[in-house]
Amino acid sequence: MKVVAFERQAQGTGASRRMRRAGKVPGIVYGGEQPPQLIELDHNALYHALKKEQFHSSVLDLSVGEQQTKVLLKAYQAHPFRAQVLHVDFMRVAADRKIAMKIPLHFKGAEESPAVKLEGAMISHVVSELEVSCLPGDLPEFIEVDLSTLHKGQSLHVSDLKLPAGLTVVTHGAENPAVATVLSKGGEAAAGEEGSGEAGAAPATPAA
Repeated sequence: MKVVAFERQAQGTGASRRMRRAGKVPGIVYGGEQPPQLIELDHNALYHALKKEQFHSSVLDLSVGEQQTKVLLKAYQAHPFRAQVLHVDFMRVAADRKIAMKIPLHFKGAEESPAVKLEGAMISHVVSELEVSCLPGDLPEFIEVDLSTLHKGQSLHVSDLKLPAGLTVVTHGAENPAVATVLSKGGEAAAGEEGSGEAGAAPATPAA
């Protein structure tokens, strides 16, 4: 996904305020061996890009003049009640260095599962995204989660996912956490699955 920006010379609160009144968003690019670079972006283009899932979970092609840089969106600041982006941060990435990124999960097949179709249960999404580690070239836009084989009394865990090549899930010490679980119509967890979705706070551990 391409992002067009322009080099920014002016700094400070007053300069940023004038920039925003002119329909621009101040930003910064940092990381790697190069010094931080001040940039400005068109507000409307950035505002609409931020609404796209891909913009938050993909390696972006940042164009500043003739310079092309691979970056990740690291942070942005929005106005508390106006539809306005106040500032944005991008981080440079290198093709040969692994990155850690949160990737959205796309769930499918729930209505076709025996749990929902035949057994009168419902499937709850325990998490909506997973943190992964990989080289920038291996980063997917999303991870697909197939729920179509779930029965009553079952959960789907990280180890059950079909991950793209080169991708490792970072679980932060949790042993094979659940990503989806079958609930009764009353909302109670399936028998035998209590606590399966809890995550600890220990150092990162690759999924099984």
